[in-house]
Amino acid sequence: MISAIDIPPQSEISRHLNGAYYYDCYETAVKPTSQSALALYLQVVAGTPGWINTLMALRNRVVSLVGLKNLGGLGDFDATKPASDYRVGDRVGIFSIRYLSEQEVILGDTDKHLRVEVSVCRGQDKVAVSTVVHIHNLLGRVYMLFVVPMHRLIVPASLRNARFL
Repeated sequence: MISAIDIPPQSEISRHLNGAYYYDCYETAVKPTSQSALALYLQVVAGTPGWINTLMALRNRVVSLVGLKNLGGLGDFDATKPASDYRVGDRVGIFSIRYLSEQEVILGDTDKHLRVEVSVCRGQDKVAVSTVVHIHNLLGRVYMLFVVPMHRLIVPASLRNARFL
């Protein structure tokens, strides 16, 4: 079961909430695991549902018309590279790693219209995926009008598809 929850107060990303335009968090149960937070993230994006990849491709085409960057796809990363080989600053699909520990990974991207950060924070038998967005201008506000409704579908669908149990 996937539930919308508050961003875990002990998470590093909770320190990024000040001034955020948008944030949310979804949690799901996982089998007890020694996998790192990054390994769990890689598992989620590796199993990205096809309809999400189609939406990302459409997004990339549309935003190029207003000068925003093509992010590629969520699952555009080297699936053979172990999670333990990644470091802060490395690119993983559409995001770069900004914070990395065994319990939490924060990935993000910044463009002229907004800064987005995604955290995967693992507990003993749960994983929480948080998103925090800071907008920079009117374009960011307009962009978020379209992104928020889709985001609320994409994160739970991605967690369901990861099959943690």
